[in-house]
Amino acid sequence: MFRPGFDLDEERERRAAAGQPEWFGEDDLYDDVRPALAALRTAGLWLGIAGTQTVRAGGLLRGLLESDVDLIGTSDDWGASKPDPVFFERLTKAVPVFSAETLYVGDRLDNDIRPAAKAGLRTALIRRGPWGTIQQHHPDAAQLPTMRIDSLVELRDGIAKCNGTAR
Repeated sequence: MFRPGFDLDEERERRAAAGQPEWFGEDDLYDDVRPALAALRTAGLWLGIAGTQTVRAGGLLRGLLESDVDLIGTSDDWGASKPDPVFFERLTKAVPVFSAETLYVGDRLDNDIRPAAKAGLRTALIRRGPWGTIQQHHPDAAQLPTMRIDSLVELRDGIAKCNGTAR
């Protein structure tokens, strides 16, 4: 996919120096992000966002969502990228509950669900984006996740059901 000798970090720096740094804002969030975070917060849950992102992206995410969540952690923060088990080890150390009480949401079986489950986390496979579409019919998509969702707003009721407190 990339030319021989391609250095992603170097190319990011060149892009930033050219006045086109990595950037995203409120309009780039999925429509269900804010309502889902609000519902989960109202339910009294500890919330975190973790993913394979740069330090710059982590800063952008913190600017957008820090008041809505308890943790924002990136692969650059932790020195490990998904699906590396070290990423999930660092995640579980940052979360103030047992791994079996933590739900990790992701759209990929290979990068998110399998390694999170192997780390002892509960998992939610969200069917969105290219990977959610490509992998939705894989046998593991039906068997491996704790739950499957089409929208983040489904999390509150799904978590309540998993915890045995659904009303």
